Parts: sequence; structure tokens; C-alpha cells
Amino acid sequence: MSLSARLGIGFMKVLARLPLPLVRGLGAGFGQLLYVLARPRRHVVDVNLRLCFPAKSEAERRRIARRTFVYVAQAWLDRSWLWHAPPEVIDRRVRIVGALDEIDVGNDPTILFAPHFYGLDAAATALTKHNPKPSTTIYTTQRDPMVDEWTRQGRTRFGNVTVLHRVDGIKEIVAGLRKGGVLYLLPDMDFGPTNSIFVPFYGVPAATVPSLSRFARLARAKVVTVVSRIVPDGYEIEVMPAWTGFPTADAEADTALVNQRLQALIDTMPEQYYWVHRRFKTRPPGQPAVY
Repeated sequence: MSLSARLGIGFMKVLARLPLPLVRGLGAGFGQLLYVLARPRRHVVDVNLRLCFPAKSEAERRRIARRTFVYVAQAWLDRSWLWHAPPEVIDRRVRIVGALDEIDVGNDPTILFAPHFYGLDAAATALTKHNPKPSTTIYTTQRDPMVDEWTRQGRTRFGNVTVLHRVDGIKEIVAGLRKGGVLYLLPDMDFGPTNSIFVPFYGVPAATVPSLSRFARLARAKVVTVVSRIVPDGYEIEVMPAWTGFPTADAEADTALVNQRLQALIDTMPEQYYWVHRRFKTRPPGQPAVY
């Protein structure tokens, strides 16, 4: 257990007691500092925005980049109160809107398509607090064991949550869905060439795992989009109506549709998407690296 991890977690527990405007103000300051100092990560953001929004001016892309670093920092610091503040604080700061019946009514296997907007931890916390149905989330292990355990505890704070690693296989996931469970799925990252297919993302071939189509087909599950938005007084979590006509027999077409729908969501708030990820690090054969 590293001293830095222990101090960092202690800082977050203290931060959980502070008013939200102060936490958000600290996040804004840290975000501006990150934009200046984290040059390699800023390069990733700049490349992503240039590839995905070639029609936007350089000034507009730079504005989005600055804002995205602010949201990165604010969302990270918001984990303090999401994972440590009393439940009534979460109730005041996070509201769930939209088609809640898609989750609350019936026992249909349900996959929540949760794109990588910066409010994704708030969505997971609020939804598991709202509805205690058995749910599963897929997790990437953190390097520091203490941070890893802190993250696991935070993401399983409420409800009946099973946390699985990406390499754990699909049997347990499908079994949980078939029992009427919920899968919180974030399939919009580049996990490398293994099991990925190339489908367009803003017109650029992007290595994408066709997991949404696969799990929906194997578990005969419905797919419900969940969008998390950072707002001045906390978060707004929108539950959208279930998809129709999905999945089909064509996993590639399904996965291309996932990216199309993701793009439509990103276009409503591009600053809040996870552009710090190297979404195009895996390239089609023969194409040069972009980062």
C-alpha cells in the first residue's frame, strides 16, 4: 500500500464533507492545471477532437479540450461524496429522469448501455441505490492495490453489485442477465485488437468490442441507454427507452449502430465525453499510428 494512495483516499474522505460548489471549484482549478501540465494526455485529446470534428475550428476544439480537462477533474473529485458522503447527500445532488420503468418494472434481462461520459460513476451509484436488482459491472484493475480496493468498494456501495474483470469471461455475465439481472456496460473504448472489429466512429475506423450485441443476443436482453450529465448542482442521469430491433444477426452492423447512437449523444455535450482515452490506438492493418 503506497503512502500516496493512503493520503489520496484520506483527502477524498475529507472532501466528501465539503459543499459541492467548493468541490467543483477545486476541480475546475485542477482541470485547468492538468490542461497545461499533462501535455501527453492533452495531445491525445487534441488528436481525438481533430479526427472526430474536422469541421470545427481549431479555437472551438481547443475550447472543448479545456472544458474536458475540467470535467475530468471535477468528476474525479466528485467520487469523494459519491462514495463517502451520507446517502441523503447523493439524493440531493443526483437526480434520475426519463424512462425509469425500463429498469423498475418487470424482470427482463437488461443491459444498460452507459457510454464514457464523465458522470458514469454518478450514474452507477444512483441507479444501484435506486434499484437493488442484482447487477454486474465490468472492471479494469487499478495498479495500486489500495486504490483498486477503494474503487471496488465505491462501485459496490449500494445495491447488489457484482464486479468482474474484463478477462473473467462471459458465462457469469450472461447467467446473471438470464436471472433478470442488470449489466452496466461501457463498450466504447479501444481494448486492443483481440475480439475487436473495426467500425466507424465519426467516420474513423475504430477497434470496437461487439459486446453489446453479443450479450444482448446470448441473454435475450433488452438494451437501455443511460446518459450521465454533469450539471451545476450535481448530476442528471437520463434513462432512455429500450432499443427496438436490437440485436440482429449481424454483430458488425449492430456495433456500427452502437457507435452511431453514441455519436448522437456526444454531439449534445462533446466536452463531457472521455476524450482523454486513446480511442484510435489500434489501427487497421497498414494504417499509421495517429498518436
